[in-house]
Parts: sequence; C-alpha cells; structure tokens
Amino acid sequence: MKFVHLHTHSHYSLLDGLSKIDELVSQAKKSDMDSLALTDHGVMYGAIEFYKKALKTGIKPIIGCEIYIAENGMHNKRAGIDDKRYHLVLLAKNNIGYKNLIKLVTAAHLEGFYYKPRIDKDLLAKHSEGIIALSACLGGEIARALMTKNEEKAKKIALGYQEIFGQGNFYIEIQQHPNIKEQNEVNPRLIKLSKETGIPLVATQDSHYTHAEDAHAHDVLLAVQTGNKLDDTDRLSMKDDNFSFLSGDEMYDKFKSLGEEVAQEAIGNTVKIAEQCNLQIELGKTKLPHFVLPEGYTTSEDYLKKLVYDGLLKRYSDKTGPEVNERIEYELSVIAKTGFASYFLIVQDFVNWAKSQGIVVGPGRGSAAGSIVSYLLGITNIDPLRYNLLFERFLNPERISMPDIDLDFADTRRDEVLHYVSDKYGKDYVSQIITFGTMAARGSIRDAGRALGFSYDLCDKIAKMIPDTPNKGKSVLKDCIETVAEFKEAYHTNADVRKLIDAASKLEGVVRHSSTHACAVVITPEPLTEYLPLQRGTNEGDIITQYEMHGVEDLGLLKMDFLGLANLTIIEETLKEIKRNHGVEINIDNIPLDDKKTFKLLQSALTTGVFQLESSGMKRYLKELRPNRIEDIIAMVALYRPGPIDLIPQYIARKKGTEPIKYIHPLMEKTLSNTYGVIVYQEQVMDMATELAGLTKGQGYLLIKAVGKKIKSLLDEQKDKFINGCLANSINQSTATKAWELIEPFARYGFNKAHSACYATIAYQTAYLKANYPEEFMAAFMNSETGDVERVSFLIEECKQMGIDVLPPDINESFEKFAVVNSAKAEFIPNKVEGLGSRRAIRFGLTGVKNVGENVVRALIQERENGRYKTIDSFVSRIGHKDLNKKSLESLIKCGAADSLGERNALLANLENLLSYAREKQKHSSMGQVSLFGDAVEASLPPLRLAGAEPSKSWERLMWEKELLGLYVSDHPLNSYQTQLKLEKVIPIKSLTINTTGKFKIAGIVTKIHKIVTKNGRPMIFSDLEDLTSKIEMVVFPNVLEKNPEAWKENNIVIARGSINDRDGTLKFLCDEVTPLALLA
Repeated sequence: MKFVHLHTHSHYSLLDGLSKIDELVSQAKKSDMDSLALTDHGVMYGAIEFYKKALKTGIKPIIGCEIYIAENGMHNKRAGIDDKRYHLVLLAKNNIGYKNLIKLVTAAHLEGFYYKPRIDKDLLAKHSEGIIALSACLGGEIARALMTKNEEKAKKIALGYQEIFGQGNFYIEIQQHPNIKEQNEVNPRLIKLSKETGIPLVATQDSHYTHAEDAHAHDVLLAVQTGNKLDDTDRLSMKDDNFSFLSGDEMYDKFKSLGEEVAQEAIGNTVKIAEQCNLQIELGKTKLPHFVLPEGYTTSEDYLKKLVYDGLLKRYSDKTGPEVNERIEYELSVIAKTGFASYFLIVQDFVNWAKSQGIVVGPGRGSAAGSIVSYLLGITNIDPLRYNLLFERFLNPERISMPDIDLDFADTRRDEVLHYVSDKYGKDYVSQIITFGTMAARGSIRDAGRALGFSYDLCDKIAKMIPDTPNKGKSVLKDCIETVAEFKEAYHTNADVRKLIDAASKLEGVVRHSSTHACAVVITPEPLTEYLPLQRGTNEGDIITQYEMHGVEDLGLLKMDFLGLANLTIIEETLKEIKRNHGVEINIDNIPLDDKKTFKLLQSALTTGVFQLESSGMKRYLKELRPNRIEDIIAMVALYRPGPIDLIPQYIARKKGTEPIKYIHPLMEKTLSNTYGVIVYQEQVMDMATELAGLTKGQGYLLIKAVGKKIKSLLDEQKDKFINGCLANSINQSTATKAWELIEPFARYGFNKAHSACYATIAYQTAYLKANYPEEFMAAFMNSETGDVERVSFLIEECKQMGIDVLPPDINESFEKFAVVNSAKAEFIPNKVEGLGSRRAIRFGLTGVKNVGENVVRALIQERENGRYKTIDSFVSRIGHKDLNKKSLESLIKCGAADSLGERNALLANLENLLSYAREKQKHSSMGQVSLFGDAVEASLPPLRLAGAEPSKSWERLMWEKELLGLYVSDHPLNSYQTQLKLEKVIPIKSLTINTTGKFKIAGIVTKIHKIVTKNGRPMIFSDLEDLTSKIEMVVFPNVLEKNPEAWKENNIVIARGSINDRDGTLKFLCDEVTPLALLA
C-alpha cells in the first residue's frame, strides 16, 4: 500500500537518531516511496542536505521538525516547574510554512531554551500559516492527556491545535508499536477522539534507525547519549519495539490490527499530506548583501571600477603598462558579467577597516591572490603579475560560482572584524556557522565499548590498532577488518571484540555534537531567519546557523572564512615592540624581498617560529636548497606536502645545476623555467594546457578539477581534449601523450600557487623580523605560546642559542607580557641595533606570575610611569591596589620580581609588616594635611625597618621560579651537572623516539609522581622526568623503587637508566636503575 513516512529522525537528532540522510533517502527509494519527511528533534540541521539528496533521488522532500511545546509558556524557566514539555510534529507545506518553521525553531533555541528548545502555543499561532501539524508520539500533549484517561482535556487540546492550524492542517498522529503498553492503551482513545472531533488520523512509524537489525546499535547510541551501560535497568531505551524505516506494505500490515478502516484512513492520509507539501527551496542563486554606495554612484560596478583605479596609483604609481590595464579590464568585465561586484566591495570594506585599526591582515589566502582587482582593492597583497598568478583559478568564466575569498587576521583581534561586519550589516544579518563532529573510528570504538560495558583496556587496545592514516573508505572500521592484520585477527577470534566492532561500525560517521565553526561566517541581504534557522553557539553570546557551511553556500548566501592566525599576531606584536624600542614604524607589506639577513637566516635553517618553515624536514631541505629568492620559498611551501614532496630533491638538484633541466617540448620552457623544469603549481598545468593544447585558462582549470575527481569518464574526456588540442597545435602524438602523462598525476596533488605565494610571504615576513629584530620577534613569539609551558621553555633555550638573554620578571622592568628591555643584567650582547645600547634582553611578563592578577599588574606598570620603585616599602605603598594581597606580593617576591628591592627571604620574612605599612600609608594619604599656601601635603610615615633573615639558597630560588612561572628562567638546576652528564653519556629527552633502542641514560628533575600498589602489594611509581629539552613519563617498577626510595621525590635530580616503550601509543621510559644527583625534595 502507498505510504509516506512523515515522522522520521536522522542522526541530526543528536545521539537519538541513527540513520544518515543517504540511508533514509535510499531506503525510501527502495520502498517505492515518492515522498519523505525529515522531522528531527528541535532542529533543522539536515534540511538542506536532505532536500538536495531527496530531489536527486527522485523523491519529494518534506521539511519538518518535531518541536517541543512548553506547558507553562516558553519564557518561564523555573527549576522543577517549567521543565514539562510536549512533542509536536510540524511539516512545511510551502515556502511560507518553511519560513515560519525557521522562525519557530530559531525562537525555540534563542528564547525558549530550557533543557530543550521550546516554543509555546502563542508563538505557534503567530507562525502557523503554511504548516501541517501532527500530534506526535506518546510524548505529545494529546497522548499524555489520554494516558491519564482525561478524554475531555485531550479533546480540548486537539480542537485548540485545529484552531491554530486551521481545518485540514492538523492531524491526530497514531503509531502502532504493540510491544509498548502505553501505546496499546492510547490508540483506541486516539481513534475515538478522531471520530468525535472529525480530526483525521495519520499513521507514522517514528523511525529512529533504518533497518530492523540496527536496533541494537541504536540502543547503544542511546546509552552513549545518557552515559549508561546497556545492562543498566533504569535508562532511556526504545528496544521494546521496532522503530526502523518500514515499507508501505509493512506499515499497512501493522495497522490492520487496529481495524481495516483505521488502517486505510491513517495510511492514506500520509499520501494526502505529502501531496499538500510542495516546498521549493531556491538553491544556487546568489544572494549577496546590499552594499551601500556613496553618493554619486548608481551601480556597484561603477564604484568598484573607481576603487580599482584608485588602487592602481597606489600599487603601481606611474609604471603601469598595457599588461596591467588589460588585466584590470578583463577581470572587471568578468566580475560585471557574473554579478559579483558588490562581493568585492563588501570584502574590501572590512579588510581595509581592519588595516585602518592596526589589525594585521594576511597577504591573502587561496586563489583570490590571483586577482589583480583583489590586489588593487587591498584585499590581497600579492602582485599576481609578478608571480604569474591566474584569475581563472579564482573566478572561472567557464563555470561561474561564488568567489571564495578567505582572510587571515591576527588571531587576538579577529573578533573585532566580526563585530565591525555585524555592526555594519546588522546583527540579524550576520552569523557564525555551525559545524558537526561525527564519531570517528577510534571514538566510536570507545563510545560503544563504554555502553557495552567492556573494559577500558580492551577498547583502548582495539582503538589503537586503527592506523593514523587508514585507507579511506565508507567505513574505516570495515576497511580495517580487511586490511589491518591484528585488527582482523581480533575481530575473527574474539567474540567480545566482534560484538564491539560490529556496534561501533554502525556508530561510525554518526553526528555526535554540534559546535561553532572556527572561521566560517554568513552575511545575508535580508534577516537571517528569512533563509535559515539559528541557535546558540559554543561560546557564550554566539549565535550560529543550524545549516553547516555547504548548506549555507547551497542557498546562495555569502559565506566567508574569517581566520585567526597566530603568526599574524606575532607580526603585529613584533611591529609594536619595534616601534616602542626603535621609534621605527615598519609596514610589513612593504619590506624588501631581497634582504640579505633574511636569506642568510633561511639558508642556515634557523627557522623556529618562521611560518610554514619550522619543521625538522623543512629545515633540512632549506639547508640543502639555500634559497636566495622569494620564489624558492613559494616553491618549498607548495612542494612540502604528501605527493610533491618527492620532487624536492629534483628541484634542489636543478637549482644547484647538478641535474640538467629538460623540457618535453620547447613551449613548456616559458611556463616551467622559473621552477627549473619541475611542475610545482596548478597554475603551471593551466598554462601548459593553454600553450600546448590551445585551451583557455578556464578550461585548463576545469581539466585540473576533472583529474582531481578521479572519475574515469571525466578523465578520458579531458585527456582527449588535451591531446587533440596538442595535435591541432602541430605537436605530435608521442609528445602530446608524454605531456599528458606528466600533467595527469600532478593535477591530482598539485598546489595552488596563489595560496603558496601568500603563505610564503608570511613565511618571509616572519623570517625578516626574526633576522633583523630578533629580540622583538622572540618576545612576541613567546607571548603567542603563553599557556604552553614546555613550548615557552624550549623558546627560552632557543633565545639563548641566538644570544638573547631571557630574564625573570622585574617590577621595575617587566610589562604585562614578554618584552624587550635594555638591561645591564643581560649576560649576552645580541645583534646590536643602533640607538638601543649594547645590552638587550627579554623580560618575563608580570601576568605570567601565578597569583598575580591583571589589575595589580596594570596598576604596577601605570604607577611606574611616576618613577622606578626604589624600596620595597615605597613599592607596596605606591601601588595600594586592593588586589595586592599577601598571596600576590609573596609570589612577586618569590619569583624574583622584587630582587632589585631586597633579598627574597628578607622580604618574605617581612610580608605582614609590609602589608600593614601599606595600609597605614594609604590611611595617612587619605587624611592628608594642608600647607600655609593651601596645598595638600601627604602625612608622612617613617621608612619601614626590615627584620633580617637567612638568605635563600640558589636551588630554593629556582624551585620558586618553577612553581610560580611554570618554568626555569634565570637558570636550570641541571646546568650545574652538565660535565657529569656528558661523562655519563646522557641522551637529551627530546631526541628520544620509538627507534631509540637498547639501554641508555637520561637525566632530569623528577616531577608529577603518582604512586600505585601492584596486585602483589608492592609500590611502584609513574612520574615525569624533565631535562632542558623536554620531558617523558617514566615507569619505575617495585624492584627499582625499593633499591633507592629516597631518589623518587619531586624536584630531585637523577640519572635514570632504562629503555623506551610505546605499547599504548605514548612514549614511556622504563627505568631499571637510578643514580641521584641532588636530593632537593
């Protein structure tokens, strides 16, 4: 019998529905259904994906939602009172209904959320047009009333809903789940109610999974949601009956038990409702926000042209030639033809606003740098003519689609740009975009394992068998059964493992949670809720779309990526430090690209902190390459990735002249000469398609896209087009075939030169700053790593290698963060810069001191502008901030910040006296006196006399430093033992890998001790051992611990002998012998 599912849940009913959209659509097709509804709980996450896939399969999509109705009104949120809510299924009949559904779902999240997104009947009445409603499952308001046998109440509720939606738009929903007692009790009452009110019945299945055999996996999913085990008795479950996706005949067979007449009516009404639902969502048509033009301009195209030619004078001065003008006019004509002029106006507006606020903006990202219009507008800072970047790679006239300009901003100021855009276009027109986290292979093993009650060790063991880069198939777990030997063996030989993997493979790929996309933003021409539903984001105050970025793009809306890049923050902070210290204002976009110091640094591979060039592999290649032009950096950024990385030795050899440069055909030389005959970029493939085969640049890009898709029919079509073009250009078959064989594999993994040029520019900029202003750069770099103690510790060592001293905090020299100072205490003379004195160092920031708040730090720095702090009593009395309490003052003293005012132990011994003195000083200041001349005169107190104390020991001071700063700054306890460590042939911890075999020695400070007792009742220890380079977890078995128990206390310095183990995927050091060097605990 013909039937349409009108109450269907997908995995977008988070951790409640199991079915993926593809599965639902496929099953509907197999069941000969011509329509299907999607009604997830309280959300419309899957609406666009479902709409597109259903249409593609020949099925009419019905967009709906199972919403929650608050009993006492959506705005009441009283604990224990207003948590009562009812289910109601809403289906959009048409576009009006769809927009009303969007508004209802949005209001449920933004206004009515209380445990669940809720609305009330008042709001429902305002937005009921174009909607068909079903009374829902046993959680519906009518069913709940009937479960208490309150038939009069149920009748009143039903008639109320009919009044809201209108005659023919409200149905009493009936389900047939015979194993559920309450359903059996309610169904006769629903049938009776339908007859009494004349409100028709409609049959639904409330499908939560696709196939009957998925019931167990769905039960596991519900256990994951609630944190229960399957064995728990009192938990959410739907295992009592079948909630799979049934065919029309199966539904009819189920409902016949309620009577032939009921079955015919209820099932027939599903078709009737489906026929009434004819929503058409407009996809693919561009909907750009309205950019307000200045007076005197009537079209976006005219104003764009004006801005472009204004930029021409700034970028090229009077050096323009026909090539520049022709490129400008060509791009403007394509932009006008495609209707994207306002797009460029919108982007240039907020980019140039950001620059005007001193926010560092990246030189570009992706193919947008191939546009001279983008360059002249200031959107990008890469001259596409200099680097032979192609506009068609960005905006292809052969296949028009929305341009995609992604933008990098200093990560600490990205939100300022978002606020500007939001204020300019309106908060109702700008939103961040949702993203979904799915259950990956390892995660699904662990989730399923917890629900099934399997041990952590078993789940962890199986999860770690899954390779980091498994073969990519529809299911990683199913693929591993075929391709990973130990995984396959465990699956086929262990019943528990098989049960675990079978359940986990059903969960794999299912949506687990939603969150705010890191960078995606949408700007709409009308209020957002004219196009898509909204909800709260991950961060407080964030509003995000319920459609992910592909859905947003499908709607034709302007989606942009506002990326926060830490390296740009480093550049911004470095430039500020340079200005503060040198009085020089550097425009990072105008630095010389042939700076000798910069290339010397790159050739020496001193590239820690240099964007994209920091890895050990990249450093090795830089030393071999010895780059001497920006083009070499662009090439390295493009080549250093899987696939083309194998071409790096050839590129280096050809640059050095140790390998001859060869071309299959002379026409290829023009394109490949800049990269020594090696194909490095996608743009080179596009150029070769033009030079050899006579294709347009746009057709060349289509060739790249087709090859990348690896679809044989497309590949054959492009190959024929290329070879035939070569033949028409008098290139013989053999050469044409060789050229194709060269192009085809590269087109799969080739890199976009425009993107590479942008990233290489940031790499060069950071290298330039490090080479010319090393102290300022390293201070900014360490500030960017605040919070990662191990990384900062490593960078302090890097500074020492560079000849830059990093000093502890000092109340007379430190700022809030790491900063460059002139200091007589600096032990090294770094790259001297004229005008700054001979000794420069980096001072630790005061906000890095534990227990010292930002308010105290700001007050300290502000008061210091009135003169240095000369005595400890003047310091505490001058600050006078309420937050300068015993704990914060003690911390400043212990970490060495007050060393210029007295010895640490002496100051600590007088803590109470100092704080009392400060309070008295404040009291006298507030009382004051008046002189004969009417001036206020501060009441004076005699200087404070400090009690004496025994000086602190050097190791004690280092321990305080580590405790309050998180690392050693002034020295390291191991430095005193370097000679002995060399004699003992100790290996640096940082150099240890899984390939470090045999027995060897490491040394360091014992930290984070965790003692356990074995099954035999003997104690053993897990601890960290930390040296100057890194740290490692150490396992100390009972026999080793018992030999020397005093060695195993925190802060002791030891030499440990043993071996490496990584059984659980983490490097551990198994200690079998220890030699104490210093017992400081």
